[in-house]
Amino acid sequence: MNGQRPPHDDDWSVPETVVMDNLRAALAEGRPGVVATISAVEGSAYRRPGAKMLVDDEQGVGSITAGCLEDEVVSLAEEVLASGEPRLERFDLTDDEEWGLGLGCNGVIDLLLEPLDDRFARLAQRYADGEDGLALAVTDPGDSDLSVGDRADAPDGDLSTVDRLPAWLVDGLADRAADLYDRGKSVTLTVDGPDGEVRVFVDPVLAPPELYVFGSGNDAKPVSELAAKADFRVTVVAFRGGRADPEAFPGADRVVSASAPRVAEELEFDADTYAVVMSHNFVDDRMAVESLLETPTPYIGLMGPDSRFERLRNDLADADRPLTDADLDRLYAPIGLDLGGGAPYQIATSIVSEVLAVHNGRQPRHLRERKSPIHGRLEAE
Repeated sequence: MNGQRPPHDDDWSVPETVVMDNLRAALAEGRPGVVATISAVEGSAYRRPGAKMLVDDEQGVGSITAGCLEDEVVSLAEEVLASGEPRLERFDLTDDEEWGLGLGCNGVIDLLLEPLDDRFARLAQRYADGEDGLALAVTDPGDSDLSVGDRADAPDGDLSTVDRLPAWLVDGLADRAADLYDRGKSVTLTVDGPDGEVRVFVDPVLAPPELYVFGSGNDAKPVSELAAKADFRVTVVAFRGGRADPEAFPGADRVVSASAPRVAEELEFDADTYAVVMSHNFVDDRMAVESLLETPTPYIGLMGPDSRFERLRNDLADADRPLTDADLDRLYAPIGLDLGGGAPYQIATSIVSEVLAVHNGRQPRHLRERKSPIHGRLEAE
């Protein structure tokens, strides 16, 4: 890592999907690297536990702060790579004497730095395959025979498959780790062992949500681009004679063709899949919506004014498919949040923001009106 550069702006701001893709690529190519993960936060911080950064011979990718620690992390990563030993570093950003930068985070951050090796391989591959996993990493072994960075992972959060950590430790984590996995929350837990307390970072690594953008017009490009930057796996779907041209949508993970009335059969959906319908062809949009209502997707956003949606609703009723209250709960028409903008990227921001709010179970409002922390907190034990 001689001469390792700090991450460029574009490398810093990439979504977790890109960090994980780079991690998997580095493993496949045998490139040495270091994975830096926030394992605990006390007080306020830009990122929460589970945020990751990869530093390897070619680049630093990802962010663990707003930019105040990334240079320091690159230097620490060089030391970790040279020693081959994981380490835990604590950064007290409330200490103006040490940092003297007037940093806005005003919190204490624990950062776990680990050499990138085969222990990450299964987790990274499952992430790429759209499967969830649960990572466990020792951050403080106390007086036990364990070491910082001793690591294991469990497909689908099933701790019965873990064999790289002692049974007493896995048993001590079981109930709490299962709850964290279900909630998708990363936190450091304390386990009472035979020789005293051991601290373990429990990190659900969940596959990114899927977003289908139905339509291949010019306005689908900014939506697909912003959604990808917001950590969705994005598929642009062209109808009928529409162009399924990957070069036209560089921000999308894939571009495919599908039959509007058969999208539920030709594509895969689950409760973490979201749909934006914006083909601008009324017949295609109506048939796509009717098919999407047969899927478990919690969000079907439809481009167009109220009058267009009312026409679609009436057509479905005339076809003996009246919309139920449950259907209406999933339909967002007109699509997007009321942000007041009318330019293409302003409209795309409105759409992607609404999808994010639904995905995160949030009611959009000004943060100044929120009395609790911005990010849901699970304090380290």
